[in-house]
Amino acid sequence: MPAQEHRRTAADDQAAEWLARLGTRSISLDTVHEFAEWRKDPANAEAYRRVEQLWSESGDLAGDPDIQAALDSARQRRPKRHGRKIFAIGLATAVAASVALCVVLWQGRGVYETGVGEQRTVQLADGSRVQLDTASRLRVRFTGEQRLIELSEGQAFFEVAHNAERPFVVSTADASVTAVGTVFEVRHIGSETRVVLVSGAVDVAPAGARSAPQRLRPNQQTAITRGKARLSTVNVDTATSWTDGELTFVDTPLVEAVAEVNRYLPDPIILDAPAVAATPINGVFRSGDRAAFVSAAAHLLSLSVISEPDGQVRLVSPRNNGGG
Repeated sequence: MPAQEHRRTAADDQAAEWLARLGTRSISLDTVHEFAEWRKDPANAEAYRRVEQLWSESGDLAGDPDIQAALDSARQRRPKRHGRKIFAIGLATAVAASVALCVVLWQGRGVYETGVGEQRTVQLADGSRVQLDTASRLRVRFTGEQRLIELSEGQAFFEVAHNAERPFVVSTADASVTAVGTVFEVRHIGSETRVVLVSGAVDVAPAGARSAPQRLRPNQQTAITRGKARLSTVNVDTATSWTDGELTFVDTPLVEAVAEVNRYLPDPIILDAPAVAATPINGVFRSGDRAAFVSAAAHLLSLSVISEPDGQVRLVSPRNNGGG
C-alpha cells in the first residue's frame, strides 16, 4: 500500500490527547462538552478524522505483539509534541505510527468486557454511550460507513448518537440490530438474544435471515432463539433496571430469578427445591446482594438456607434439608 504522508500539526497532537482521554474508564459530562467544543473547529474535526482513519487502516495488526506493547504503552501516557514529525499510513509503518500518535487505544475500536458482578460504562468516539452489565464482552469497530458492535456475551445498554449516514449495528451470534439514533438494550445469554427498545427505532433480524427485518417500537422487545423471533410488549423500566444496579422481578419463576441473581455472584445460589421452582416471585433487589434475595425467598416460600464450605448457598425445601 503506498504511504500517504501528512505533516503533523498541533491539532493532530490535540486529537491524540482527546482519544487518550476518551479511552479512560470514566468520563465526566464536562469532558464530553469540552470535547464537543474543541471539535467544532473544522481543523480539529479534520485532525480527529485523520486519527480515526489511521487506526481503522492499521487495525488489522492489533494482534501483533509489538502493536499490543504499543497499546499498553499508550494507556500510560499522552503523546509528545513533535511538530517536525511525519507519519505515514501503511503496513510497513503501522507500528511506528501507532507509537508516535499514541492513539491506538480509543473508543472507536477495541474490546471491552466486565467480570462477574462488574458493570462498566464506555463512551465511544462518536458520542454514543454503552453500559456493560456483569460478565459481558463486546468488540467495537467503526468504519466510514458503519459503526459496528459485536456483543459476544452478556448484556449492554446503548444510547446511540444520531448519524443517519453511519448506521449503528449491534450483532450477536443470533441476531443483528440496526439503529441510527436511539436507546435500546441487547442481551445475549446462551442461545437467546433479546432486544428491548426504550426510545427511537431499531430493526432486528435473526442472523443470516433473508427476510425483511422486524421494526421495534418503544416499549417492545423481541427474543430470538434458533432463528425465530417472539415479539412482546415490555415495561422498559423493569427490563432495564439493572442499569441502576437493581434486579426487578415481576411474576418471575423462582428458578429464573435465581439464575438472574447468580449472574452477579462469584459464589452462586443453589436452588434445591423442585416443588417451588416454578413459583412466581415479585420484588426489587440490589444486584449482587445475595443475602437479601436469599432471605426474602426463604421467608416467602418457607425454604431452609444452608451455607456450604465452598461459599455457595443452598435454598432447600424443608423435606430436603440434610439430604446433602
